[in-house]
Parts: sequence; structure tokens; C-alpha cells
Amino acid sequence: MARFIADQSFWELFPDAEIGVIVLNNVNNSQDVYKAHEVIIDDLAAANDAAIKWIPEQPLSKNPVVGVWREAFKKFKKKKSNRSSIEALLTRVSKGNYVGKINPLVDIYNTASLTYALPVGGENADAFQGDLRLTITEGGDEFLALGDEENNPTLPGELCYLDDQGAVCRCWNWRDGQRTMLTEETKNAFLIIESVDPSRHEDLMKIMDYIVEKSEEYLGAKLFAKDLITKANPQIAFK
Repeated sequence: MARFIADQSFWELFPDAEIGVIVLNNVNNSQDVYKAHEVIIDDLAAANDAAIKWIPEQPLSKNPVVGVWREAFKKFKKKKSNRSSIEALLTRVSKGNYVGKINPLVDIYNTASLTYALPVGGENADAFQGDLRLTITEGGDEFLALGDEENNPTLPGELCYLDDQGAVCRCWNWRDGQRTMLTEETKNAFLIIESVDPSRHEDLMKIMDYIVEKSEEYLGAKLFAKDLITKANPQIAFK
């Protein structure tokens, strides 16, 4: 049995955080899915348009859905330019550089992320080595980011998703790695939704329901697990 574990070092920083976890099996994530379900692309386009409602103020950090993550990112070691994934998406929207299609499952979770303005990520569960942990790292963990060609190891004191081989996602939800990325060949997927604002609980739950519903409907996915990770419930099996 392999598990996802949010370590004590995480809860010491974010005792009120909630993390939604979804594990999907038998996913059809091929480009052929678009032929039968063009609505995936339509939904993503609509979510891009709707997301502007979350960021009426300038600069973006004045908006609560971004500001809360700016504050969260001050609590662990990072480079100055590292921002949350939801800020990255909303920055693109604010500049009219809309988020386009990548593959069906990524499109579904990007639609959910834009619709509800919470960070959402996804990984190939079969690529994990051992357990997956959300933890403060001692640094030096191997990491090859999407689009990079050289190892960019973690910093001491950085909050990361780690497995036995190295980092899976740097600076909490800042940047994913190539080793575990979702591709057209992915069959078993691990998805995660993060919130540090207790008032966003209902939106987090809506995202979870949306991803499960659309993945089952469009991708033929089978739900293996769906749970809310909290300080009182810090782990879940994903295979």
C-alpha cells in the first residue's frame, strides 16, 4: 500500500489547511477524448472568462484569493518569484493570455481551479516512488521541472511534495516536475486541491465533486479514493 501523508511539519505551519485528494483509475487521457467530448474545451474557455470575477482589484495581491496565498508562501523557504499555482493562472487571465488545452484531465482540473479560484494539481500515480509526502524538506531533493533540462534541487526549509526519488512539486504548488506529470498515457491519476482559508471549504468540496463527475463522464475514470486531508486526518492510501 502506498500513501499520501501530510507531515507534522506542514500542520505546524498550516493547522487549519484542508487538502482534497482524488485518486482515479483507468483514466482515458488521450487526445481522442476531445473528439467525443469537445465540451471539455468549451468548459475551459468559459472558466477562463468567468475567472475574472475573482480578481477585480489591482494589483492581484489585493484580491483575497491571491492574497491568502501570498501570506502562506511567506511561511516557508522559497525564491522571491515563486507564487502559488492559482496566482499563476489568474495572472494569465488578467492579461488576456487564457489557459488553453493540454490534455483532457489537466483541462478538467484547470477548469475547476479557474472556476473556484483554488490551486489544483494532478500527477501520474504510477510514477510515484514509495509514499508521497507534503513536508518541509532538508533540501537537495532531485527535481526536473516541466520545460527544464537540468536538475533544480529543493532548498532547505522549502515546503514540497516529495517521494522516495525526489521532489514531485516544488514550493507547495508552485511548479510540477516532469517525472510524475500527467500525460496522454496516464492511467492512474492523483489529484489534489489545496486551501488555507477555512471559509473556502464549500468551494473545495465543489471542486472535488466536479473533477470526479467530469472524469467519470468524459474519461471513463473509476474513483479509487476521495477524501479531505486535515490535521486530524493527515493521510490516505492511493494504491
